[in-house]
Amino acid sequence: MQLKLFQVDAFTSELFGGNPAAVVPLTQWLPDELMVRIAMENNLSETVFFVPEAHASAGDFRFRWFTPSAEVDLCGHASLAAAHVLWRHLDFPGQEIRIQSMSGPLSVTREGDGISLDFPARPGEPVALDPRWGAAMGAMPVAAISDRKLMLVYESREQVAALTPDMAALSEFDHLGVIATAPAEEAGFDFVSRFFAPKIGIPEDPATGAAHCTLIPYWAERLGTQTLAARQISPRGAVLRCVNRGDRVTITGQAVTYLEGKIYL
Repeated sequence: MQLKLFQVDAFTSELFGGNPAAVVPLTQWLPDELMVRIAMENNLSETVFFVPEAHASAGDFRFRWFTPSAEVDLCGHASLAAAHVLWRHLDFPGQEIRIQSMSGPLSVTREGDGISLDFPARPGEPVALDPRWGAAMGAMPVAAISDRKLMLVYESREQVAALTPDMAALSEFDHLGVIATAPAEEAGFDFVSRFFAPKIGIPEDPATGAAHCTLIPYWAERLGTQTLAARQISPRGAVLRCVNRGDRVTITGQAVTYLEGKIYL
């Protein structure tokens, strides 16, 4: 058996920026164990597999996302990468892709030279600070928000950039991953972030759409604006344009193809 494989840098307009995702188009699902092994072999933060639904010609697909060690219920950069592949390489003609997923219905649309994700908002709840978080991250935050991910708020971009997390300690947290965020302190941008998820095989994720489902509602309320520009200040860097829409968020970015190949099974 041969499968197509694409590797796409997402949330960037330049090769070697943003977050690389592997994209594997399928006509029918592979066994779960095999998809896990493919994701492990790809050794990227996420591999996305998609299968056309009965009405694929109208834009209906089912997406599944895998880290090198686990399936996850939502992934922004791999969804953006898959949409890029459908439009750029597989000649999908529509302007909207409708996605069935573990997180419910999602959609992706073309917006000029960008691709926009319609995802659920996940605002989380404020929680009391735990000294363990400061010890594990290398600096104590000033506030924390808890959802499936833990969001730690810092006073400055400089603090977030300087964090040196203890990955073993983070792996012991109850949360799927840890978001660190602060004001952008840069013209044209509103906030910055970094994301760490060693528990699911991702020490630091270069660009994380799903984390912005929590970041966007927080910063929209704090800054009093529904339209936001974000930087993820990982070593690769990423730019995300965001809109808060109540129980949904829109996350827009660009993508660049790095490679196209085949998997031999």
